[in-house]
Amino acid sequence: MSMAYGAPNWRVELVEAHLDLFQAPLGNPTAAEGFPECEEGWWHILDTVCIRIRAAKKAGHGSFRFAQIKQKRGTLRIYWTGRLSSRADDGVRVAIELAEARSACTCEVCGSEARLVRNGGLLMTRCEAHTNATAVVVAPGLENMHIVQSVVEGRLSCECRRYDRGSDTFVDVDPALLGIRKG
Repeated sequence: MSMAYGAPNWRVELVEAHLDLFQAPLGNPTAAEGFPECEEGWWHILDTVCIRIRAAKKAGHGSFRFAQIKQKRGTLRIYWTGRLSSRADDGVRVAIELAEARSACTCEVCGSEARLVRNGGLLMTRCEAHTNATAVVVAPGLENMHIVQSVVEGRLSCECRRYDRGSDTFVDVDPALLGIRKG
């Protein structure tokens, strides 16, 4: 099922198109766990993440269902429950990371390319046509950068990736180029 921008109830269409990923009471998709709590501009991101999650789940088996989908601090947040093989879990993790990264540069109102803005204390991702708020200042070179630090075998590990909107992928960046020392 292909959803069209401007659909009267895109959230219902999304849930119905991906019933295997949402736990919806029979005949009541609006009561589904994970029913999207975000604006229409991100529906295509959510449809894509559903397709990617289904493919990851199929490749590695297991159970999956959305627990919550919402906007938080201006970007998409996706929470889920289930039990997957490590291969499927890795695929789901990447699918969700890509969706959340894409939301950080996609207007939550219309789906156009956008940036993070602050309106009072609220953060939103909006294009110029849908905001009069102040753009959040990002240091040059850190645009769409995702830095993940963790401790592996007692040593600090750092992974740096830049989200590329054109290819909808992450590109690895050497942490040293950002002045970050590896453990």
